[in-house]
Amino acid sequence: MSHTSPPVDAPGDHPGRPTLSNTGQQTFADVLVARLSRRGLLAGGLATAAATFLSGGPGSALFASPAGAVGGPVAGKAGTLLGFTAVGTSQADDVIVPDGYRYQVLIPWGTPLLPGAPPWRPDASNTAADQELQVGSNHDGMHFFPLSSSNGTDDGNRRGLLCINHEYTDEWVMFPDGTEAYDAEKTRKSQAAHGVSVIEIELVGGEWQVAEGSMYHRRITGFTPTTFSGPAAGHPLLRTSVDPTGMSALGTLNNCANGWTPWGTYLTCEENFNQYFSNLGEGEITADQAALLKRYGVPEESEYLWYTTDERFRADLEPNEPNRFGWVVEINPWVPGSLPIKRTALGRVKHEGAASTTDPDGRVVVYCGDDERFEHVYKFVSARPWRHVVGTGASPLDEGTLYVARFDADGSGTWLPLVWDEGPLTPAGGFADQGEVLIKTRMAAEALGATRMDRPEWAAVAPNKEVFMTFTNNTSRKASEVDPANPRPENAYGHILRWHEADDDASATSFTWDVFLLAGKGEGTGDGSTVAADAAFGSPDGLWVDPDYRVWILTDGSQPVPCNNQLLVADPFTGEVRRFLVGPKGCEITGIHATPDQRHLFVNVQHPGDAGTPEDPTAQSDFPDRDPAGRPRSCTLVISRVDGGVVGS
Repeated sequence: MSHTSPPVDAPGDHPGRPTLSNTGQQTFADVLVARLSRRGLLAGGLATAAATFLSGGPGSALFASPAGAVGGPVAGKAGTLLGFTAVGTSQADDVIVPDGYRYQVLIPWGTPLLPGAPPWRPDASNTAADQELQVGSNHDGMHFFPLSSSNGTDDGNRRGLLCINHEYTDEWVMFPDGTEAYDAEKTRKSQAAHGVSVIEIELVGGEWQVAEGSMYHRRITGFTPTTFSGPAAGHPLLRTSVDPTGMSALGTLNNCANGWTPWGTYLTCEENFNQYFSNLGEGEITADQAALLKRYGVPEESEYLWYTTDERFRADLEPNEPNRFGWVVEINPWVPGSLPIKRTALGRVKHEGAASTTDPDGRVVVYCGDDERFEHVYKFVSARPWRHVVGTGASPLDEGTLYVARFDADGSGTWLPLVWDEGPLTPAGGFADQGEVLIKTRMAAEALGATRMDRPEWAAVAPNKEVFMTFTNNTSRKASEVDPANPRPENAYGHILRWHEADDDASATSFTWDVFLLAGKGEGTGDGSTVAADAAFGSPDGLWVDPDYRVWILTDGSQPVPCNNQLLVADPFTGEVRRFLVGPKGCEITGIHATPDQRHLFVNVQHPGDAGTPEDPTAQSDFPDRDPAGRPRSCTLVISRVDGGVVGS
């Protein structure tokens, strides 16, 4: 189905995800207050001065309009990259897009995908076996891989593989009766709705559709066989009673943000894996195992009930099982029978994204965030140029160096290598080998004194190699940490950071950094935000920089003005931000990519109607089916201009 934009209604709100730790390293607030105090900004007018300094507007030293930008400021409307009319705030249970745009709903949860898949059942009575053959739940990060025909009649803008993450399940909507009479069938169905879908789609008669019978269609779930590679593969901390080799794991879970490689594979990132495990304290585990479980947030009792029917989620019985999650997983979408591979060289954290680029020598570089309060920013650099490694049949992601970021007060930064037997990363420091450094990535980062950040989430690399990263919020910031960059007792609304690697070399060990924007109610409202009041937003999460340098910002969490979660676009040369889309009630807007010609934009609507119940699942939202007797369903939107032009221009 497709739609043009409905009228804008009243605004709404959606709570953010919970986070856990606070372990005592330097905060981003520490860095910024030190930096700004040196510039004399702590005296009067500090909010205005900080906003001017940090906004990254026309005076920014980090951004200069690159020659040959596809749709740069000169080509844009009124001297900007942003050629659309901004939409207003909305609380409507619908998708609001700009005038002159339309959207189509594609592949919602439960769409039949594999041979033998039954149709979607509005009462959610599909079985676990059904779900294994259908599109998963809670769509998140995704990527469109163009697929050209052998006879040259298809240029890849009308056909391709859409790889979509399925982050988690809402148990109240997953089963007709919620978690009542919970059993192994419900566990299996919930696990089957996790993971990744690989779907061939094609544009036919102006509408996108699933390519019937495609050899590429695939579901990867919470129990699909996977394997480990890299320095931690086979490590004693990955071994379990079921897998004494430490080489084979079942499934991938909590697949949040994503990435892709220059050689055409998909990277899916395991984020809040800890929430599926329970440590009931009935088994015998060592003090070191207990400390590791605690550091990664494994609870005593999970809200998920998988542990009641599947003992691998009993961390007190299988204390190494949680160590088998929290990785970046590489999937080859072009070989349907290939095993997903957990690339341990990229470290084990609550991975939120894996944005890749290359250095001047052709080595691949991958940026990742660890999405929790006071956690860190990471970068992996491959040991050798990726083309050479791929040519030998090996993976560039198995050999290289993982770094963690330290942001210094003068606007410089350093990438600190997480290398065993260097500095504090020794047996005496609690790290027996490189595998243990990677399994205990968080501990290693702390030992090196990396900067503790406000929920590092998605990263995006611009065509000129600038790197952007979202920091969603951190309401645990103390009043003593108030500073010109975040003049609030709590960082309720988040911000976006950007940096530039030394000598334009992505593998450099130093960089310069600045704040791209501070989210909030808007300039002049007293909360320190650096966006215009008519573009107010909070909780930046998803992020993408398109080939024309537009910075697409997706939100997940409480908004500073009454509004559902939204998609905004920023012009990095002028600092302007415009609201492009507002989602239906209760949803998160997440996952974004486009066809190569940028005329079809793919965006995900996750968990619409998040406040519903099994008794009344559509109490908040009946999007997208509009069936009061059915269930709200996560789905993919395809957004296009009515005149067929470049989206956003």
